[in-house]
Amino acid sequence: MRTWDDFLSACENCRACPLAETRDRVVVWRGSIQAPLMFIGEGPGAEEDRRGLPFVGAAGRLLDSALEALGLTEDLIHIANIVKCRPPGNRVPAEEEAKACRPLLAAQFRFVRPRVIVLLGATAYKYFTGQKDGITKVRGQWIEKGGYAILPTLHPAYILRNGREKPHLWEDLAAARAKLEELGLAPPLEENAPSPSGG
Repeated sequence: MRTWDDFLSACENCRACPLAETRDRVVVWRGSIQAPLMFIGEGPGAEEDRRGLPFVGAAGRLLDSALEALGLTEDLIHIANIVKCRPPGNRVPAEEEAKACRPLLAAQFRFVRPRVIVLLGATAYKYFTGQKDGITKVRGQWIEKGGYAILPTLHPAYILRNGREKPHLWEDLAAARAKLEELGLAPPLEENAPSPSGG
């Protein structure tokens, strides 16, 4: 895969696991392909499968509201998932499905070359790091690996079911924003910017 278009074509034509038989659309990315900050979720849901974009359902709207409040514009972010096809019934991706998709995710990293990675939820944390700790135990703790600054946090879908946990997600996203500033990859957030934890 020499170009981004080659990569997208490889995704569209992938038949490496049974999810290819049940998907409507391959869900690869949204944001910028030169983003310093990459978000990795679990897998597409029904709305994502229909539209071909990650995080466009209710969880995506929650994530977008936080990103907007933190001044994390589209040019600063790249959003993807562990698997690029929807698992039937929105179930958690099986290990063999995540493994089959790994070469495509690795290629995606080579093209985007982010410096900061936010892992959204337990599945992304498990498959990306190989660790099995609970996400509530490790969220908010930075991992330095392979030249990346990696931050596990709660999945926005979990926040929709457990509203009291919302401040933890916002705190972690603010930490990712601060890391970008520290690395000189994002301008300082305006002091009068609204707090995403409000409401």
